[in-house]
Amino acid sequence: MRAEIKGMSDLRDPPDPSLLLEWYDRHARQMPWRVGPKARAQGMWPDPYRVWMSEIMLQQTTVAAVKSYFEAFTTRWPTVSDLAQAEDADVMAAWAGLGYYARARNLLKCARVVQHDHAGVFPNTYDGLIALPGIGPYTAAAIASIAFDLPETVLDGNVERVMARLYDDHTPLPAAKPVLMQYASALTPQTRPGCYAQAVMDLGATICTPRNPACGLCPWRKSCAAWDAGTAKELPKKSPKKRKPTRFGIAYLARRVDGAWLLEQRPDSGLLGGMLGWPGSDWGDAPTEDPPIRAEWRTLPAEARHTFTHFHLRLTVKTALVPMDRAPARGMFIEPDTFDPNDLPTVMRKAHALTLGK
Repeated sequence: MRAEIKGMSDLRDPPDPSLLLEWYDRHARQMPWRVGPKARAQGMWPDPYRVWMSEIMLQQTTVAAVKSYFEAFTTRWPTVSDLAQAEDADVMAAWAGLGYYARARNLLKCARVVQHDHAGVFPNTYDGLIALPGIGPYTAAAIASIAFDLPETVLDGNVERVMARLYDDHTPLPAAKPVLMQYASALTPQTRPGCYAQAVMDLGATICTPRNPACGLCPWRKSCAAWDAGTAKELPKKSPKKRKPTRFGIAYLARRVDGAWLLEQRPDSGLLGGMLGWPGSDWGDAPTEDPPIRAEWRTLPAEARHTFTHFHLRLTVKTALVPMDRAPARGMFIEPDTFDPNDLPTVMRKAHALTLGK
C-alpha cells in the first residue's frame, strides 16, 4: 500500500470535481429517492427520511431490486413517524425478499430513536447520524452529504473502483480501503458536495463499470492514471475470496386440512431474525430431526437451496397434512386467507414453491 497519497500533482491532469458535476448535471440517473440536479438548483432539498431509507435498502442490494421496495415502503409509511409506529411484523413482512434482514430490524430501531429522541427529525451532522442504530460510516456520510449538503466523503464499491483507477492503485481490497478513502476525501469539494457524492457514485455505476468501462465517455479520462497505463479493466484488485462452506437443514411444512400453514417467528437475533418461516432444524453439517408437530412426514425429492453472505444452505423439505385437532409443539397455524408466501424470506419461499411442485 502506498504510504501516502501521491496526490493530484502526480497525475498529468488532476481530477477536477467541477467536470464531474457538469457531467452529472447532464447525465444524473433518475431514482425515486433522488432530487435531481435541476430541482436542487431550484432550491428543492431531499427528504432525509427518503435518503436514509434508500441508503439502508441499497446496502449490498442493487438499485433495480430496491426501487419497488422503496416505493412500497414510502407509500405505506411516508414519514419516519409513520414507520416508527408500524408493527414489527408488518415491516418484516414488507421487507421479505430484500434480504439481509438485520437491516429491517435496525430500520425500525432507527425510526423509533429518531421519533422519540429527535422529535421525528433526522440529525443534520455526521456525528449525530452515525450515533443512530444501523447507520455506519458510509451511510452517515451519504445522508449527511446528500440530504444536508455537507462535504462528507462517501466510499461505496462504485467510488472505490473510480479511485483505484484514477490513481492506478493495485493494492487489493479490502486492504486498499483506507488509501482509497484518502483519495476520495482529497477530491470531495466544498461546493455542491451532495451532488458530487451522487455524481461519483453514478460515474462508477454507469461509466467506470467493473467490466468494459466506457472510458471514452468519462469526464475524468484525462486524469485517470489507469486509463493512461491501460490497466483500468484490472482494477480494483481484490484479495482471493474464501470458499463458502455448505450447511444443511430441514424445513417442516405442515398444512392443516382446512388449508392453514404451520409457521413460526424466528428469534430476533441471527439470520432471518424476526421473520416468519417454516419450523426447522438447526443449520450445520448434520442437522438433527426436530419436527414441530406429530405427523406422517414425507420428504420431497428436491432441496431448497439458497446462498447467504457467508455460506450455502441446502434444506431438506418435509411435508405433512395434519387434522384440525392436532396441536403443534411450536409455531402457529396461519389461516389460508391471511397466508401470503411473499411475506416469507426467499429461502422459505423456495421451500414453499417445492411443495407446490414449482
